[in-house]
Amino acid sequence: MTTIGAFTGIVIVLTTLEAAATTTMATTAECDPVSPHTTVEQCNQRVHQPASPVTSSSVESTSLTHPSSNSPEVAPVPRKSTRVHKTPSYLNDYIHLAPKPTSLSFCTSFAHNSHITPEDLTSSSQSFVMNISHECEPSSYEEAAMNPTWQTAMTQEFSALHENHTWDLVPLPPGKKLIGCKWVYKIKHRADGTIERLKARLVVKGYTQHAGIDYTETFSPVVKMTIVRTLLATAAKKHWDIFQLDVNNAFLHRDLPEEVYMDIPQGLDTGTTKLVCKLNKSLYGLKQAIRQWYAKLTDALNSRGYIHSMNDYSLFHKKSGSSIVFVAVYVDDVLLTGTDLIEINNLKIFLHETFKIKDLGRLHYFLGLEILYKEDGILISQRKFVLDLLKEYYCSHFTPFSSPLDPLIKLRADEGSLLSDPAYYRKLIGKLNFLTNTRLDIAYGVQHLSQFIHAPREPHLQAAFHMLRYLKQDSTLGIFMSNTDDYTVSAFCDSDWASCPDSRKFVTGYVVLLGDSPVNWKSKKQETISLSSAEAEYRSLKKVVGELVWLQRLFIELTVPSTGPFPEFCDIQSALHIARNPVFHEHTKHIEIDCHFFLTKLQEGLITLHHVGTTQQLVDILTKALTGVKHSNVLSKLAVIASPST
Repeated sequence: MTTIGAFTGIVIVLTTLEAAATTTMATTAECDPVSPHTTVEQCNQRVHQPASPVTSSSVESTSLTHPSSNSPEVAPVPRKSTRVHKTPSYLNDYIHLAPKPTSLSFCTSFAHNSHITPEDLTSSSQSFVMNISHECEPSSYEEAAMNPTWQTAMTQEFSALHENHTWDLVPLPPGKKLIGCKWVYKIKHRADGTIERLKARLVVKGYTQHAGIDYTETFSPVVKMTIVRTLLATAAKKHWDIFQLDVNNAFLHRDLPEEVYMDIPQGLDTGTTKLVCKLNKSLYGLKQAIRQWYAKLTDALNSRGYIHSMNDYSLFHKKSGSSIVFVAVYVDDVLLTGTDLIEINNLKIFLHETFKIKDLGRLHYFLGLEILYKEDGILISQRKFVLDLLKEYYCSHFTPFSSPLDPLIKLRADEGSLLSDPAYYRKLIGKLNFLTNTRLDIAYGVQHLSQFIHAPREPHLQAAFHMLRYLKQDSTLGIFMSNTDDYTVSAFCDSDWASCPDSRKFVTGYVVLLGDSPVNWKSKKQETISLSSAEAEYRSLKKVVGELVWLQRLFIELTVPSTGPFPEFCDIQSALHIARNPVFHEHTKHIEIDCHFFLTKLQEGLITLHHVGTTQQLVDILTKALTGVKHSNVLSKLAVIASPST
């Protein structure tokens, strides 16, 4: 095969607006949130109605620091009435939503029922919130190509790929399949929220690869979000500093043993359409790329005495006397925390010499999670992600709802007309699922809507937009990790028997608290059908105990002085009787043996079982759709508070 030298005689052209024949602009027309006759299909038709084609002569150059400069012209704001509005007496039993402030202010705290003042956050966190709120990342190559700063970022990426001889330009051999690629854009911030650099990354569409042809073994070092939350909660209580590192992009391009061919990236002008990229090095997105990176990182950390955790292979630790350092890895993002600042600094120097890492300083922004520091703890939220989500789906001006799902509507899999574009619904549900990393209040609704992604219908999309309008009510909610010395671990579990109208399967939910801070939660529809509510609750007890067994090992590893027994709360007395009294087991002969394993843990003293009244059950929010009043009441008992709004 004749190989044409990589990038030889090739002109790198970052396509500007002239290269696009036409660009459609989504109108910001909004559905009438009051009219009961407005359907989701009508809303989508108005939202996605194309505008007139835009040419380069009608567009002026934009700046990254003024993202609103290329937005449509805003219509004049109608005159506001001066009439005094009073709440009708028949609404006194309902929650009244006060108007949201528009400047840097702090909303009412659910957990403490008081206002949070700006002084509650550290000065660095205040600056971070202000700076990070006003920058938007491009969603497509065409959008990025219109901005000179992003053009520069893409040119730098091309240069790095060229220096590493990442690919050769060759004709596609017969019988070989091409893999697509795309650009991913990320704004890297400093600890104070100011922009450090713009990062444009070329990513391979690895989901089109075939096992045994394009790749063999795969592994991705992705630390569990439960471990991230538990690590942050532990660091807050022990007053550890938390640092973040970013691995240099070029190091991840290791030699590629398989024969892989990729499409020509957007912005690279080869002068002919008959050439493709034969990859010599790994690129982001390839299924086998990150496995090689993890092997190199593991060898480097092992050489300094670090060992990986048996609870999660993406968590490393080094313990020597009073010196304790933890390293959590999420692909190329690394968290460092522990008691020994000297060892942490030495580790930073070692990793920089080995991998050319970038020290991002104190942790403030990690995988879309905003880490804000207060005098009494750490607040973790996804405020910016919510605001971007509302903007993307044109819900910023909708009237908010007080609950994630309408409790009066029962969604079915076969009711309503099928959506013409199922990918639109699936993309929305995927984003909402990522949001459950900090928003446990929507966990039940997201798992419920996820059941329809194979064939979404109009009522399902309408319910998803209902959830977006609930997020509009307060986009700043997050979980609070207190720095008190309370290391008590408690668990609440619940089930909603035969709640699925299609399969009659039940939904279980649980939440595990470290002190008063939630570190682990889940809402899931089970695979089996229970014959009674007692059996459903009995199975939910088993699910929680499985998590507590794993968390106990993790707590010991993180030096958390809480090893049990862990109180477990349930609101069904019959399930507790089945667990405590063997005489009741003859009524549960049909239950699998593995469901009884928690009886052993009960006898070993790992857990203690307690009954809790229905009004005190915290997990109702994870097993069923609640009314706005009850939803707020349950949420008020969890450490969920508001972060600064902008």
